[in-house]
Amino acid sequence: MLGVGEKFPAFHLNAAVSLEKGKEFAEINQDTYADKWKVYFFWPLDFTFVCPTEIAAFGKANKEFSDRDAQVLGGSTDSWFTHLNWRLHHDDLRDLPFPMLSDFKAELVTALGIRDPHIGAAQRATFIVDPTNVIRFVSVNDLSVGRNPKEVLRVLDALQTDELCPCNWEKGESTLGK
Repeated sequence: MLGVGEKFPAFHLNAAVSLEKGKEFAEINQDTYADKWKVYFFWPLDFTFVCPTEIAAFGKANKEFSDRDAQVLGGSTDSWFTHLNWRLHHDDLRDLPFPMLSDFKAELVTALGIRDPHIGAAQRATFIVDPTNVIRFVSVNDLSVGRNPKEVLRVLDALQTDELCPCNWEKGESTLGK
């Protein structure tokens, strides 16, 4: 698995981005959100049980990420058509404010080293990537356990201070300084 300090791989993927007729899909690559922080989070499969809870939670926190000049990008190895269909039929996913990336060929999840060896789909992985496309944070949860977007926000806040931040540090608290 790629880790902290490594470059996020180049990619070119289709994504479900809207429910508006004729604007449902977009092509997204590693440069689409140049000069922004990126939060990539991957889930195993659409139309499952844990995944929509965390996708909806990232959607609800999207403004907080945006306020920090960070773009949220979610994805799995399902097709962009499957993503769109899931959004159309799941109340909590209809108004998602971020792209749902389709890594249908599993090229990105393989390059990241997060392709689950048992089911072949993406592991439940999260990456915070800085504006120069360097990975600054990575975590992977068991497939049965959802992640916490508030913790991802806390880590993003800490990284953006560019200072030493102690355990359990929260935005607005003192850092350890330089």
